[in-house]
Amino acid sequence: MDNLLIELKKLIPQLPQEEQNRLSDDVLDKLHSIYPFNKFEYILSHLIAHKIISIQDYYNIRSSYLNRNKYLYIFEITAPRTFGENWAQRHLNEVVPELQRPSTLLDPGYSGEYDFWYHGIKIEVKASRAVKRGSKETLIMKALSYGSPFGFDMNFQQLKPKCCHVFVWIGVWKDRIIYWVLSNADVVNNPHYSKGQHRGNTGEGQLWIKESNIKEFIPYEVDVRNILNKIEQKYTESQLMTSL
Repeated sequence: MDNLLIELKKLIPQLPQEEQNRLSDDVLDKLHSIYPFNKFEYILSHLIAHKIISIQDYYNIRSSYLNRNKYLYIFEITAPRTFGENWAQRHLNEVVPELQRPSTLLDPGYSGEYDFWYHGIKIEVKASRAVKRGSKETLIMKALSYGSPFGFDMNFQQLKPKCCHVFVWIGVWKDRIIYWVLSNADVVNNPHYSKGQHRGNTGEGQLWIKESNIKEFIPYEVDVRNILNKIEQKYTESQLMTSL
């Protein structure tokens, strides 16, 4: 959004002075916005009306913005449970349709403690979004692109390693989605794993991925086409460690 505003403001000086006054920073900062009418629409309408940009220019600006923010719509999901459960689980099942929804028919002992089942492998899905650390703006306004210079926080919480064999974590940026696959042992033994997220919640913890430690998780990063293979690999590793 910052890039879009910079691009548009470069064109404002080409407008008549009266129109420039209507698009001053002071006016834009005080502009009352209600979706979808906001300062971007306000600036664009003036630029198009005065033929500073053509409709083709508008299409090009729009296309460039969408390419930079193709996952921004995911930041519009404000309810944590809707994002963490509904979107994340549905998304993973779309890219890995082989995963099955668990039931007592597949696992007689199942009681809702994990999200997917694959040939005896219990899989838990967690998702988090990269947002600017310390920002008090709305979720969509503090959303970050991958490689942004700003510090970010990505919290994977309510982790219960004893309830699953493998974790699939989904990290969302405005322009990129990253998948990590970890065994339950990978999580428990990670130095950034914090046990006891909430008082009384034994066996539950959380882990923060930040710009300072994200490179440590490269070994767990996987291309979307290889998620299933990585799940099987991590399950085999965990079984071998358990047998030792």
